[in-house]
Amino acid sequence: MATAQGVPTPEHFLLEMKGDVAVITLNRPEKKNPLTFESYAELRDFFRDLDRQDVIKAVVVTGAGGNFCSGGDVFEIIKPLLERDMKGLMEFTRMTGDLVKYMNGCPVPVISAVDGICAGAGAMIALYSDIRFGTPNAKTAFLFTRVGLAGCDMGACAMLPRVIGQGRAADLLFTGKSMSADEGLAWGFYNQVVDPETLLDEAVAYAQRLADGPNFAHMMTKTMLNQEWSMTLAQAIEAEAQAQAICMQTQDYHRAFHAFANKERPAFEGN
Repeated sequence: MATAQGVPTPEHFLLEMKGDVAVITLNRPEKKNPLTFESYAELRDFFRDLDRQDVIKAVVVTGAGGNFCSGGDVFEIIKPLLERDMKGLMEFTRMTGDLVKYMNGCPVPVISAVDGICAGAGAMIALYSDIRFGTPNAKTAFLFTRVGLAGCDMGACAMLPRVIGQGRAADLLFTGKSMSADEGLAWGFYNQVVDPETLLDEAVAYAQRLADGPNFAHMMTKTMLNQEWSMTLAQAIEAEAQAQAICMQTQDYHRAFHAFANKERPAFEGN
């Protein structure tokens, strides 16, 4: 298995390089790929450190064995949390929030390839991906109220309404019911729904197309997509004017012009 130079080999999930794309596979198929304290922390650290390397230019997250992720492991996370005091509980909830925060803030596109069960924290990983591929078998559920918790976990109440709308988000977060693949596609949760047999290949091919593009410009696009929610329209227009002026100073912008002038395909290098 090829791993990225300078990126530690993980112990609690699989990491494989396919070209410039890092493929993360949650790999506990016998239990539908639940997360543990250790895998949460390792995923958090992986996304946190993406801005310290220049090998990985896109990330695909998927699950082994026909499922994406069933959320936090009942006996390895939920049961031990019953014995923690408030400080210990806050350490855990802040760690889970840091995972999606670093996914959201990392400089490369993140694509989720979702088949089968996508629940709880697994649904949050999919939600905080920039692009989501699903299959007809995908069942996505935000199960927090099913275990006596609020639906406002890991930024769900902030991000889910932005993706599928306030009313639909409220319905899923209050009830914990599953969103089907057809609903997810119609509501904008999934960008594409494809056959399970081609899911990973199509997600990786999409990620590689992005990785082959102007990486600095993609970073700027992701930054603006995230930051402009808290801006007025006038602020957003000004921020984009500044962002675009910065991009116009990159070599990729010059490469694109010269390639167009010579009727060639630009070869972007991310600088």
